Amino acid sequence: MTKAFAGLRVLDFTTTIAGPHCTRLLADLGADVIKVEAPEGDMMRSRLPLRSGASSYFGQLNAGKKSVVLDLKEPSSIETARRLAAGVDILVENYRPGVMHRLGLDYATLAKVNRALIYCSISGYGQTGPSAAIPAYAPVIHAASGFDLANLAYQQGRQRPDYCGVYVADVLAGTYAFGAIGVALHQRQATGEGQHLDVSMLESMLSLTLTELQTAQFVVPPPPARPIFGPVATADGFISMAVASERTFRGMAAAAGRTDWIADSRFADYLTRRTNWSILMDEFEAWSKRLSSAECLRALDQNLVPAAAYRTVREAMDDPQLAHRRAFGEVHDAGGSFKALNAPFRMSSSEATVGLRAPALGEHTHEVLSALDFDSDD
Repeated sequence: MTKAFAGLRVLDFTTTIAGPHCTRLLADLGADVIKVEAPEGDMMRSRLPLRSGASSYFGQLNAGKKSVVLDLKEPSSIETARRLAAGVDILVENYRPGVMHRLGLDYATLAKVNRALIYCSISGYGQTGPSAAIPAYAPVIHAASGFDLANLAYQQGRQRPDYCGVYVADVLAGTYAFGAIGVALHQRQATGEGQHLDVSMLESMLSLTLTELQTAQFVVPPPPARPIFGPVATADGFISMAVASERTFRGMAAAAGRTDWIADSRFADYLTRRTNWSILMDEFEAWSKRLSSAECLRALDQNLVPAAAYRTVREAMDDPQLAHRRAFGEVHDAGGSFKALNAPFRMSSSEATVGLRAPALGEHTHEVLSALDFDSDD
């Protein structure tokens, strides 16, 4: 199969995670992605794990791309960047708002020489407004968006927000940017015109707080003393169970041998069940604590109740389901090889797989610039 974005050219001015995640998805779908790096390289090149000096963290975000070194402190390099931008379909950048304008590489400037250019900017708070110039990384956006305190509200007896080690805002904003680019490509087919896309990490994170966005506006009953979704104790650990519908409630009751719950006035409908959730789960755990996690999961599965054991990432990577879906590709770099996750979707008529190599710093500078008729001295 061919790849859906084969033939598209992308100029990638992104660093760290959000932007590179977006452009790697474009590369996975066949776009020719030219990653522009400063002479010292993307800061992620130094992030662990390192093997023979090569970062697989960097590699998983940048596999399948070409690396070109340009020192944007030099006027000649800025002119080279303009020449590159004149011949691409898409440009993605995640500098702080205003930086690309000062360099003369902003959308308004580049659109004059490339009217079909789709120019995507990813930033913490958006390109304009009172917070636009504030520097931001994912952990800061998690706090500013309300996400951290929303999550804390479900942690019983806790007052201190969690530490951040999983950069949700970066991956989410990069994914929204990828989606917006796809929409802009579709519109360009009809109009022939590109456009500027302004992706905000803050708004991306707010999109996760579906319930909280509404409860912040209206008076609602207080949450149950025990959150509805979370760990359920077993004889040898914990499982996670999602009782989110009337069908799954009836399945949970059947699994525990407590079909009397279905007619119990304390649990008869969602609102009364929500109010009495702590009581219901105490009674459920009287059953689950007598069984191993595996035994509980078998009973819940037989009754179509969504449930799972808690796993490490290493354990999850060994799941036969992921092997069946060929979820991982093997990427090579100077340190050898490592696994990287393919795009988490499959297409019946197009391939969406990670590139085979992660580029060395500046590996493709001569190749890319020669195509623009630069000579070796240039």
